[in-house]
Amino acid sequence: MRIALLVDPLTLRSRGGHHAPALAAQLIARGHEVRGFGAPPGKVPHSVEYNELAGLSRFEPDVLVAYDGLSPTAFGAARVSRRSGARLILVEPGQTREATPLHERFLQGIGERLWGPYVRGTADVVVALDPVARDQAIDEGFAEQAVHVLPVGLDLELWRPGASTSVLRRHGLHGRVVLYHGPLETSVGLEDAISAFARTAGQHPDWVLAVSGKGAGRQALRNIAERQGVSASVRWLGELPEEDLPGLFASATLLIAPAVDDRPSTRPVLQALAAGVPVIASDVARYRWAVPDDVHGLLVPCPDGTVRSCWEAVLTRALHSPSARERWSRAARAWAEQHLDWRHIADRFEELMQPDVVEGDDAA
Repeated sequence: MRIALLVDPLTLRSRGGHHAPALAAQLIARGHEVRGFGAPPGKVPHSVEYNELAGLSRFEPDVLVAYDGLSPTAFGAARVSRRSGARLILVEPGQTREATPLHERFLQGIGERLWGPYVRGTADVVVALDPVARDQAIDEGFAEQAVHVLPVGLDLELWRPGASTSVLRRHGLHGRVVLYHGPLETSVGLEDAISAFARTAGQHPDWVLAVSGKGAGRQALRNIAERQGVSASVRWLGELPEEDLPGLFASATLLIAPAVDDRPSTRPVLQALAAGVPVIASDVARYRWAVPDDVHGLLVPCPDGTVRSCWEAVLTRALHSPSARERWSRAARAWAEQHLDWRHIADRFEELMQPDVVEGDDAA
């Protein structure tokens, strides 16, 4: 089968940056002829640059997989689909307006006005990367039976319990590690989680908080840790190279995932589950589907004015429940093996590429 993967260079990082290259590699390994369009050379296997998009028609694809349905690239895919009859699959991450950079919002507004309805009317299938993305796609006018939930896949031989790492030694990490990996901002609830750590696990010398990521709120968050008197128990790892992350995650005792809404990416949560690490996450829709309460970890309710005390209560429960942590760990890895293995996800993509697939199916 000849398959074209289309990404927009301006939104590649947020929409398709991890997904498109991995999907292309899986499909190529299965004998399909895959060509990437729109991505800089080297980002997607067998890719051509955006200014060579005109070559899409000459490629004569059987299937087009387009990321970011409001991009000019998706519009080009829809035009080719209508002319040639090639099947069009849209992949949508369900990124909220608040999480979308201003320049992307501007471009999306143009896309919605000029070609959004055209692309939606052409697509045969929408792959939503989580239930939030599914609901957004349906709200945008896609037929419910055309929307399928397939999360971002992971290499489960890389993301696994017991993966070794030198990160712990380099950063002086020891004992039980509570890990945060994501943007360092004071608007995502991380300040409440740090304060809760200070009042719970931070009171025990064998627990440490490791903070990985970058962002404008780094110094403000460090100040919070200092005021709470737990600077010695917090390690600021900065932005680590990708190759360090599987071992870092596998070495953690818990992952914390604070949020005030559905802006955050689920990727760190899914990586933790694959590594068999229980997750303590804010009770928002983006996390709720992957972290059912007391199954893969615990959910922290987010009532106004009591978020910090809720984080303290939940962290206290996790801190003093080693048997529950072991149970959550086993369940997390089992769920990842069932839902996050790229091989299973590629199987489902191959099914969706067949012209007789219409009925929706939530894989996660």
